[in-house]
Amino acid sequence: MTLPTRVTVVDVGPRDRLQNEAVALRAADKAAFVDALAGAGVPVIEVGAFVSPKWVPSMADTADVVAAIRRRDGVRYTALVPNLRGIERAAAAGITNVALFGATSETFSRRNINQSIADSFATFRAVMPRAQALGMRVRGYLSTCFGCPYEGAVPPARVAELSSALLDLGVEEVAISDTIGVAHPGQVWRVLDAVTAAVPVSAVALHFHDTRGTALANVLAGLQTGVATFDASCGGLGGCPYAPGATGNLATEDLVHMLHGLGIETGINLTALLAASAFIEQKLGARLPSRYYRAWAASSASPSSS
Repeated sequence: MTLPTRVTVVDVGPRDRLQNEAVALRAADKAAFVDALAGAGVPVIEVGAFVSPKWVPSMADTADVVAAIRRRDGVRYTALVPNLRGIERAAAAGITNVALFGATSETFSRRNINQSIADSFATFRAVMPRAQALGMRVRGYLSTCFGCPYEGAVPPARVAELSSALLDLGVEEVAISDTIGVAHPGQVWRVLDAVTAAVPVSAVALHFHDTRGTALANVLAGLQTGVATFDASCGGLGGCPYAPGATGNLATEDLVHMLHGLGIETGINLTALLAASAFIEQKLGARLPSRYYRAWAASSASPSSS
């Protein structure tokens, strides 16, 4: 079995995770969380979203978070942007890596961004020239690639078609996303067979939720196909407010533990990553679902471990 020798881990926790939390964190705490992730060696961190505070009030302070971060060389700090206004706000904050977000299902697209798929691509076509003029690296998310909470199954050919369309617009990377955590390895192979027939595997990232406990198995299926970029969330929280029943993202600790066990380099210090989870768990006052973190926390609390 030939696997990539190195994987890029994209931690989406500061955005995908914190956008759904009932506890409102201070911008300074969010920035400290981002700094802890960067200090652990996470190479790409999604720090927030320049979206309407009316729809996602927890992201209203993204510019303040970005201003408070202690930038580290070699770390890419990214943010979601929905439109030209978001691009300008990101640029003003000093963000040079942005992500657009679309979907493979019409119903989810309308629920998530209040646009049809065709209209969302019209927005992307308006945004890309400005992003390129600003020298920004642009990623494209495709939601519901393995199933939609409203429409059910999504044809792999549809995922491939939209992935190719995003790359044609100038997006450098497409994150194939399992928004509701329904995917299993067989499905991952089928979707990737279709996608990689249309776009280079080097331009593909995978974004899994662990709703049904299959996220790590799906990562292994992606690795076997040659994918070398995976999204995860420190501690494992997250989810989408427009995907009923969707639980948290694949936990970064669980992912890194498996990758290191396979002899795959990530550049991430797992001990420092656990400290970042401990920090954010204390700030949120909520139990993190990461299995590796829970085992570590139990071991650390045990009298025999002291």
